[in-house]
Amino acid sequence: MAKAKAREKIEQALPPTKEGLPYQAFAIVGDKDGPETWKLPHHTRAIWRAVKGKIGHYKTTDWDRLPLAVAALSPGGYRGKRVEATEQQVLDAAKHLARHYRENDRPVPDTLSALIE
Repeated sequence: MAKAKAREKIEQALPPTKEGLPYQAFAIVGDKDGPETWKLPHHTRAIWRAVKGKIGHYKTTDWDRLPLAVAALSPGGYRGKRVEATEQQVLDAAKHLARHYRENDRPVPDTLSALIE
């Protein structure tokens, strides 16, 4: 019983996660304490090191997932489905994702350029 209570206390002290990632790994975050509002993951688990200040966040970009997040912002969406978000959230996410491309000296996809112009 004591072990279960101790484990519960530890779990309550941990920050919320989604797919093992903190809110900082997502392009859209409606509520930092509500993982169900987090959308468009685009960082590797190394984001935890960035959150702790050990490495720059740009070094944790997940180059396999980033194009999927970009596609989800486009009018045609990813697999025909656009992310459910306000226009402001879409704009902010597009700017955020474009910054990752620039920080890593990669060309910004036309989809993002069209959204942020």
